[in-house]
Amino acid sequence: MFSRIQSVHFVGICGTAMASVAAAMKEKGVKVTGSDQNVYPPMSTFLSSRQIEVISGYAEQNVAYKPDLVVIGNAISRGNPEAEYVLDHKMRYCSLPELLREFFIRGKRSLVVAGTHGKTTTTSLLTWVFEHNGLNPSYLIGGIPNNLGQGARFTDSEWFIIEGDEYDTAFFDKRSKFIHYLPEVAILNNLEYDHADIFPNLEAIQTSFKHFIRLVPRNGLLLLNGDDRNLTEIGRVTHCPVKRFGLSDGNSVQAFNIRYGPTATEFEIPSFKFHTNFVGELNVRNALAVVACAKHCGLKNQQIQSAFETFKGIKRRMEIRGIAGGIIVVDDFGHHPTAIRETLSALRIKYPNQKIHAIFEPRTNTTRRNVFQSELVRAFAEADAVVLAQIARLEMLKPEERLDPERLMIELRASGKSAAYLPDVDAIVNHMGLEAQGGDVVVVFSNGGFGGIHNRLIERFNRR
Repeated sequence: MFSRIQSVHFVGICGTAMASVAAAMKEKGVKVTGSDQNVYPPMSTFLSSRQIEVISGYAEQNVAYKPDLVVIGNAISRGNPEAEYVLDHKMRYCSLPELLREFFIRGKRSLVVAGTHGKTTTTSLLTWVFEHNGLNPSYLIGGIPNNLGQGARFTDSEWFIIEGDEYDTAFFDKRSKFIHYLPEVAILNNLEYDHADIFPNLEAIQTSFKHFIRLVPRNGLLLLNGDDRNLTEIGRVTHCPVKRFGLSDGNSVQAFNIRYGPTATEFEIPSFKFHTNFVGELNVRNALAVVACAKHCGLKNQQIQSAFETFKGIKRRMEIRGIAGGIIVVDDFGHHPTAIRETLSALRIKYPNQKIHAIFEPRTNTTRRNVFQSELVRAFAEADAVVLAQIARLEMLKPEERLDPERLMIELRASGKSAAYLPDVDAIVNHMGLEAQGGDVVVVFSNGGFGGIHNRLIERFNRR
């Protein structure tokens, strides 16, 4: 099927991964078209620069020219006119992960980074270690590493490094995306409950990870966070080699003599000391996973350290967006209580004597629910003040399923913090203009655009 493809249409082409793969398909000499209902920069300009036609809006006529293959994005559901036309006319179609597997991954040495937290950071760092040492890897990352300037690249190298998402593949394939990525090395950073819209409980996520682990070949490697109890049982396999990494005794790759500083962290493994430009415990584990994987693939400690020294981080991961009126504005993608907690812990190390304001937009299908009602209180332990934005699409959930913002405010105040639940970005910016003072740190947690709040905060603080 895939060897005869000369034309491809992407339904939902403006997703970061979809657009990157569409551009790579065009480079292979395939005719590429695409459609999306959200056609705007930066992906619209990226596709335009690659001379790829993007149609605004979904309609049957967009696929009426009968391309050889239609790639249907995972945000597309039944009822989409293009998906319905494809099904009616029995056209060839697939998901993006299937396309990746057959056109870009098969035959390569695939290194897949999975887990609830730290996937983007670990994948970015691992990619940079390979790139810095001249291995020219292909990669697909759910973020923009500052060293690389883009989230995807496809080369002729034998290496393919990819962030393995456990979210479902498409409306017609409810398996996790990472099932398609042919892992030679699988890294499992951690495992917690998330994605409440598709997984009923933690056990369901563990089952999906078990399916992923079964794909590692006998000449491959499974790398597990040995400090995570949720990975203990599913990591008991005999079909492939298993190594555990972590900070505790019993891990075959263990970090010790860890020294946390406000701008850097050091840790040791037997016979070598690593120095990183990260802050916080979670990033030690991320770096340790990279060390274990890179050494397995033939790189030496000094080669890995050389890459660590030049790694510049990732957009939207503890990224300083600006300093205005003496106030530091930080952007972070954190949207799970553990990610929020770890980022705030790292910020507390970085800014030990400064007041930290945390602004959180609960917009994922999990954080809109009361699944993490209690965990969210603990997640903000290192913050001095918390602002919760209006919970997105709350009316679409049953009352008994909803996160209770008033209860959250009461419990945060009981823990000694100031806390406010505010209706929109205007209200939050006005509130912060009164509350934040020179020398404070304001960190915004959101996995969306959040109404351009970062720039608006900077503008407001500049008027002080």
